Amino acid sequence: MKVNNLSYPSLVILAWSKAIEGNKELQNWLQENGYLELWMSAQAIRLHDPARKWLMDNGYPELMALISAAEGNQKAQKWLQQFGYDILYHIAMSVEHENDSWLWLRKHTNPELIILAKTIQIVKDRIEDNHNDIHAIHKDL
Repeated sequence: MKVNNLSYPSLVILAWSKAIEGNKELQNWLQENGYLELWMSAQAIRLHDPARKWLMDNGYPELMALISAAEGNQKAQKWLQQFGYDILYHIAMSVEHENDSWLWLRKHTNPELIILAKTIQIVKDRIEDNHNDIHAIHKDL
């Protein structure tokens, strides 16, 4: 399995956050400027299976593990830790409302990663709320 190196400038991480929120202009910008994996991960967060498959097939298992871990998948959480993806692990656990991971992010990372974690948390919580609402079953964002 090919694993790519993840290292992005702060403004790209912020653009990724906005793309996850649904900003179409920034989704297009990511696609057109060499960040297809970030655009695909924004789609995968919203439960789009082709994007999830693309991440795995194109060498981004760490992004798919981040998403799965943020959905409570303990195997993905352990995988991130085992392979040294501490930042991605703590982003995922922050999305899962783990206070210790929020504290870890504040101590060890930059503010844009905290913004990213909060953005993913908001989107995932909305998806979960929609899945639990009988009036909005499977009405993903």
